[in-house]
Amino acid sequence: MTTTNPSLVIMCKRPKLHQGKQRLAQTIGAYAAFDIAQLLLACAIEDAQAWSGNVVLAVAHQEDLAWGQALLGQAKEPQAQVIYQGGGNLGQRLNHIDKHLRSQGHQKLVFIGTDAPMLRQAHYVGLADMLAKDDVVLNMAADGGVVIMSNAQPWPDLTNLPWSSSYLGASLAACCHSWGLSVGYHTPGYDIDEKCDLITLYRDLAGEQRPARQKLLQYIATILTLEESDSCTTQ
Repeated sequence: MTTTNPSLVIMCKRPKLHQGKQRLAQTIGAYAAFDIAQLLLACAIEDAQAWSGNVVLAVAHQEDLAWGQALLGQAKEPQAQVIYQGGGNLGQRLNHIDKHLRSQGHQKLVFIGTDAPMLRQAHYVGLADMLAKDDVVLNMAADGGVVIMSNAQPWPDLTNLPWSSSYLGASLAACCHSWGLSVGYHTPGYDIDEKCDLITLYRDLAGEQRPARQKLLQYIATILTLEESDSCTTQ
C-alpha cells in the first residue's frame, strides 16, 4: 500500500480514573477529570470521522488494542487501523510509529493527541500542500508545545527532546533543522491541562455544531461557574 494523502495518527491513552489529567484533577476532582478525558477522546475520534484519508489510532498499551478497535468502529473502515505505540518515552514511541507506518506505505503523517478539542478545519486544511513544500509542519501550542506535528519525511531521533515542557516546540524544530529537514508552521492552538483552559475552550467553541464538542461544552458548563470564569480572565 502506498498513500499520498496524509494519514491522521491519534496518539491515544485509554482514560482511567486517577490516571492522566492530574493537574486538572487537582482543581475539578478526579471523577470530573476522568469524564473530561473521555469527552476529549470523543472529540479526537470526531476528527477521525471527518478525515479524508487513512486514520491510525496508536494506543499506549498492547492490552488496549481491542478497546481501540471498538473505538475506531465508530470511525471508518477499512481506512482505519489500531496499532500499539511501542515502549520508551514519547519520542521513542513516535519514532517507532513513524517507521512502522512508513513500512506500510504511509508517506505523510499528521500526529495529534487527544487533548486539543479546539482543533478546527482551519488547523488541518492546507497541511497536505504544506507537506509538499516542507519536510515537517508544526501547529504550535500556546504553552510552547505542539498541538499537531506533521511530517513528510521520517522523524529524526526524538528520544532526548524535552517532552511535556514549554521548550518542546522550539526544541522539536531545532532537532529537525539539525537533521537537514525544513520546518513550516501552521495555525497554532492549545491543549487542555488546567481549569482555565476549559474556560478558554468554552468561549472559543461557543456555538460549536460538532456533536462531541457540544457534549464537552455542556459538561464544562455543569462543572464551572461564572465566578471561576472571571477569576481565570484576571490571571
